[in-house]
This record gives sequence, structure tokens and C-alpha cells, in this order.
Amino acid sequence: MEIRSFTQGRHAHVMSICAKTANCLNIVRFANPNSAIAPVSRRTYTDIMTSNFKQPHIVAILVAAGKGERAGGNVPKQWQLLHGKTVLEHSLKSLSSSCQTTVVVLNENDLVRWNETGLAADIVVTGGETRDASVRAGLDALADHNPDYVLIHDAARPLVSQTVIANVIAALDHHDGAAPAVPVVDALWTGQDRIVTGTQDRTGLFRAQTPQGFRYAVIRDAHAAHAGTAADDVEVARAAGLTVAIVPGDEDNIKITGPDDLARATRLMEQTMDIRLGNGYDVHRFGPGDHVWLCGIKVPHERGLQGHSDADVGMHAVTDAIYGALGMGDIGQHFPPSDPQWKGARSEIFLRHAVELASEQGFSVSNVDCTLVCEYPKIGPHQPAMKAALADIIGISADRISVKATTSEQLGFTGRGEGIASLATATLVKP
Repeated sequence: MEIRSFTQGRHAHVMSICAKTANCLNIVRFANPNSAIAPVSRRTYTDIMTSNFKQPHIVAILVAAGKGERAGGNVPKQWQLLHGKTVLEHSLKSLSSSCQTTVVVLNENDLVRWNETGLAADIVVTGGETRDASVRAGLDALADHNPDYVLIHDAARPLVSQTVIANVIAALDHHDGAAPAVPVVDALWTGQDRIVTGTQDRTGLFRAQTPQGFRYAVIRDAHAAHAGTAADDVEVARAAGLTVAIVPGDEDNIKITGPDDLARATRLMEQTMDIRLGNGYDVHRFGPGDHVWLCGIKVPHERGLQGHSDADVGMHAVTDAIYGALGMGDIGQHFPPSDPQWKGARSEIFLRHAVELASEQGFSVSNVDCTLVCEYPKIGPHQPAMKAALADIIGISADRISVKATTSEQLGFTGRGEGIASLATATLVKP
């Protein structure tokens, strides 16, 4: 067990205790027994952003340069999947919702992996050998932006809530820095060789979390002047004499350290996520023409499909599946065939509309499975292009799209070559 002593501001003596276990926690103890979590400012983040006050420029720095080996697996913990998305992507989405600018600090060995994911940030920089060096790299990258506030967040905390983020931002109205924490309620022991050697008083102890927020200029200068390593940015700030407020943390804001943490995060997400499934079905008959539109791709064929729009039977089924998951009817309700403005319209208009409605309600499309039922044309050669087209419109990666084909063994209207049918299933997820 490590015990490190330093001073808070000018007076209060503190200790930082970190048990060297699979789940290492930063526990800060204030000598003042009356220390407590600071009340959240009455002027909340929402008030700040909607009032006549000057809106602060808020930047998020996501620290993701570590090797993350203790979590196991073939890739660092920030790149491991949690409900179909990387841990880093979950964290990035949470912080970007509340900040105008995002900075991601990566290990130089992960730059190729970042580019392959299709994720986006305003600034991407490589980190250093230590967390301190990585944070400094992120702060230095903001020199030309000169933001008001900066939130420094461990990418390994993918379940941070908007409430925690808002509380940190609100506290920066009155303090140099602010950080979320939860009071220690369990008994604390000291031990050696798996034997209890004593009991530690837990009065005034908190478990530190991120994001840790600061006024940009002061934390930049504090990091520049800091020598050696630090457990977190609060330690750096306090060494520079800055005042850091404690705001309410969240027990669900866990840090992914070991394999058990990934399993726990998965369970927590399953408890809180709103998951919807929707089905879509569509049919179009053959008519004159020399091509058909299927899942956004123009496929040469001796006949065309008849319909009020471009008759893209696959995309229509996918669109109806999303509408169905939302409980919002079908294409005909949103784009009536009686309205001449939709005559010959590209079906991607309908699909984009369904995706936008889902987004407005806080849902993202997790995956889509589309089956085309026909004897001809042959779908196989066009599957990769169809997956790519749907993925581009929906805004997800192509590996979350399935397009496959089957025949009806020459039975029914599809078997007789009179038309094409399509079935689709879409999954929507709201954190």
C-alpha cells in the first residue's frame, strides 16, 4: 500500500492512499473532518448555456494513451467492445454532448486503429509515457484555442452521466477546479501478506472520479510547473495551490481496469439502456425497365421495379423497421404515395428521415439485418456495396449491416419472378 502526503492549498494536510489491487482507487482524505461534497451551483450547466451570460468555451480532453493491459484481451481496454462500441467511443460520445471541442490523446501505436474506427474528434494528439505527460500533450494542443474550461476524463470511464458532467461544469463558476467523487462508506483496513494489520478511519474520505474540470489557463500552468508524476489532475492542481471543489459522483461511473469491470459495465448498461426492435416488410412488382434499385445500389436487370418512388424494396423494409422500433408507423404515413412530390423520389430520403427521428428521441441504430427474397437478379456480387450504402446513410459501420438474399424455391410471386420482397429488422439503442 502506498501513502503519499502533500498539502491542500495553504493549510489542510491530506493523504492519498492507493491500494495496489486489480481495481486501484484514488482515495483522498481531508484532515478537516467537516470537509464535504460541495453543493452544486444553482446556475446549472443548462442555465449557463441558455442564459444571456457569455457561453463558456468548454473543451473535453479524453486520455486514452495507456496500454490497458490489466483488462486482458488482445487490445487495450479503451479499444475493447462494450455493447458493440469501444469503451473510448462511449466516453467520447458522453463528453462531446456537453463540450464544444474534443481532444483525444492516443498512444502512437493506436493511431492506425483510430483512423480505422471512423471516430471523429476536433484534435487528436499522441500521449507520453505517463498520464501526466499525456494530459500535458492535450493541454498544449489547445494553446491556440484558449478555452474557458477544460474537462479531463479517463477514456476508461465509459458510463459517465450527463448529470456528473453538468455538476463539474457548474462548480467551475466559483472554483479553480471541480471533480466528482463518492464518499467512502466501507470499512478500510491496512494489511500485509493477506492479514489485517489495522483499521483506517474513513471520515472525510472520497473515491475520486473523472471528468475533473478546471479553468484552462490555471491547470495548463499547473501541469507545466509540476515535477514528477501525480495520481490525477486534482493532485497537480492542489500542488499549485488551486482550490478544487468536490461535486457528487456516481457509483455507476466506474473505471474499466480488469475483466470484471467490463462485465459489470455491460450489466449496468443493460439495466439502463432502452433497446427497441422493429420489423419491416415490403414488396414491389416487376415492370418495364433495365435496372432495379436495391439497398441504395443500382443493379442492372432486364426489368425494373414499379413503385411511387424508386421502388427500392430493401431500403423501404429497413426504413419501416426503424419506424416500427420507434412506434411511428410506416413510410406511407410519413411520405404518402398520394403526394406527387415523392413521385420517383430516392428512397434514401425516407431512410434518412427515419434515422433522424430516432436521433431526435435519443436513439442510435445499433444494427440492421435485411433479407431480399427473389430469384433474380443475383444479389451476392452487390452485397458489399449495399452494406456500404446503407451504413453511410444510417451513420454506422458496415459491419453492423447485414444484407443477404434467398429464393422462395420457385414458390409464390417471387418464385414466379413477378417481383421482389424484403424483410428487415433494426435495433435501436438509447443509453
